Amino acid sequence: MRQRKLFVTTALPYANGKFHIGHIMEYIQADIWVRHQRMGGHMVQFVGADDAHGAPIMIAAEKAGQTPQQFVAGIAAGRQEYLDGFHVRFDNWHSTDSPENTELAQGIYRALKANGMVTTRTIEQFYDPVKGMFLPDRYIKGECPTCHAKDQYGDSCEVCSSVYSPTDLIEPYSTLSGVRPELRSSEHYFFRLSDPQVVDFLKAWTQDGKLQPEVAKKASEWFEAGLADWDISRDAPYFGIEIPDAPGKYFYVWLDAPIGYLASLKNHFDKGQAKNHWHAPSRTEASFEQYVADPAVEQVHFIGKDIVYFHTLFWPAMLQFSGRKTPSQINVHGFITVSGEKMSKSRGTGIDPLRYLGIGMNPEWLRYYIAAKLNGKVEDVDFNPDDFIARVNADLIGKYVNIASRAAKFVPGGTLVGSFGGEETRATRLVDEVRNLYEGREYGKAVREIMAFADEVNLRFDAAAPWKLVKEGKADEAALVCSECLESFKVMTACLKPILPALAQQAEAFLQCAPLDWSNAATPLGAGHKVGTYQHLMQRVEGKQVDALFELPQEAKAAAPAAQPAAKEANPAKTPAVGGAAEPGGEALAAEITIDDFARVDLRIAKIVDCQPVSGSTKLLQLTLDAGEGRLRNVFSGIASAYKPEQLAGKLTVVVANLAPRKMKFGVSEGMVLAASHADEKANPGIFVLEPWAGAQPGMRVR
Repeated sequence: MRQRKLFVTTALPYANGKFHIGHIMEYIQADIWVRHQRMGGHMVQFVGADDAHGAPIMIAAEKAGQTPQQFVAGIAAGRQEYLDGFHVRFDNWHSTDSPENTELAQGIYRALKANGMVTTRTIEQFYDPVKGMFLPDRYIKGECPTCHAKDQYGDSCEVCSSVYSPTDLIEPYSTLSGVRPELRSSEHYFFRLSDPQVVDFLKAWTQDGKLQPEVAKKASEWFEAGLADWDISRDAPYFGIEIPDAPGKYFYVWLDAPIGYLASLKNHFDKGQAKNHWHAPSRTEASFEQYVADPAVEQVHFIGKDIVYFHTLFWPAMLQFSGRKTPSQINVHGFITVSGEKMSKSRGTGIDPLRYLGIGMNPEWLRYYIAAKLNGKVEDVDFNPDDFIARVNADLIGKYVNIASRAAKFVPGGTLVGSFGGEETRATRLVDEVRNLYEGREYGKAVREIMAFADEVNLRFDAAAPWKLVKEGKADEAALVCSECLESFKVMTACLKPILPALAQQAEAFLQCAPLDWSNAATPLGAGHKVGTYQHLMQRVEGKQVDALFELPQEAKAAAPAAQPAAKEANPAKTPAVGGAAEPGGEALAAEITIDDFARVDLRIAKIVDCQPVSGSTKLLQLTLDAGEGRLRNVFSGIASAYKPEQLAGKLTVVVANLAPRKMKFGVSEGMVLAASHADEKANPGIFVLEPWAGAQPGMRVR
């Protein structure tokens, strides 16, 4: 088998906070794949970096009384504790706020500009005259132009799900200073993503096997909808990389962020740490530019499903039209949930990685559990506490470790006897199958194959009953059976090594064998090989440990009964209920209306004929509704955080049928689907679409 050259990355975490469990899941997935490749003798450069630029970091640093560089450095200082704690071994960790990234980003931009891929146009944006800066949508709020809900963001309404431009807001204000922003013009730079040659390239690139089928399908939908040019510039003040020959202009963070992959790799080479992992195609010393230009080098990215658009359109197009190699493979994974719910620290359903380590939980329990749930598709991974305890204890303790602990007792002096016999063929098949499954990131299937093999070994041990053989004076037969069991344990150790590197190292020490890889995984230790004295390899998960993991943080407990501070100005819509009673759903009842007022709202039963995600939005779902009119309606609804499209298709719901059609960013919305939520969505997350009882028919009026 040829020796592969692999350049592997994970998505760059935004440097405005600590790692969360979603980061750790992605790093574990990539780390397992990298370890698998290295067990095959392949040369891997595995790098990461902090995504350090952008307005949010600039503003957060200002609030903290720090420079952006100081703020980012404080976040970066805590990274290694997580990575070491969960046995994630990057070859290099760097930052997008670095000389290497500045050099590469500006070089790629110059090449794009020289190739006619950059254009300029004047756009109008809101400007905060107090802060002296143009405002991103997230820093603008106002009254929704559709439902008139107060304090809605500049791009969409969280109450009625309308999507609009910031200039559509009624009484807009800056969340940074509170003043009304001014509309000002500014020249912006755009990458010509809509250029026919770019579109043609991307259509071919996304459909040639580099992406998972479901990701390639999503890309096809984007092409059908049409690609728009990509705004790649921001105005000063901005924490980022200056655009060459454009004073006061900076690269939008999403331009320089993926270039950070290359910058980290360059930093790795410049430090002289990469030469041991790669043989240059010439006799000269290996260099970064040689490496990234080498046709044999495969560039592989691991990312979450929320950033697919950037990595499958902007990133390969930037590389292609700046004269660089494009990625060889982009592996997309889903999110991680807890017991089927979105994680929430305030409700005790979040997993803090450092808390996990701090209470003494074995990091390889989590590595194993996540691996057992992962596959090569874009599917969410659910952490279920009861399943976690059962799976780790049953598989790792009850099956795998159990083989070594039981068999070692009946091998006198630890010296193996006999040969592996027919089991060597079974072991070879297992190793080949598991190896192929790792390659395709089908970790869950690999785990099932390994544990099925463990079941066979444990059954053979139980059937032989070596303790009885010893009592019957057949110690030699017992030693033979148990020697074969230890040979099988060694094979399983090799197969689990990418997932459980620390446990595998302990097992190798017990087996007194050379470090295991795919070349020796199925090779028997052989008669006469002496193993060490068995010492317990792994403890069981205790329920109290998992309970401690999900205990509400002390600060949350303390804050729960506390009264909220008074607002600077009373809001009549949110005054306490009469008599001090708790506000239902977290907010006071609306002002009284008459029956005539209610009659003006036409509520109808509607069937959700189809439901699709909305390209370019993480909040919206696009619903196709049958309200009994002989035609279908199109409605955009901000419920993507609570429902997957397949959960809604075919269901009945209630729609406001006489709401004026609203032209939105993604199309025209012809109504509004009713859903319930708590006023304090941070403390009480959840959106619940109304669903009529069986028997209701599309078109029936709700009275």
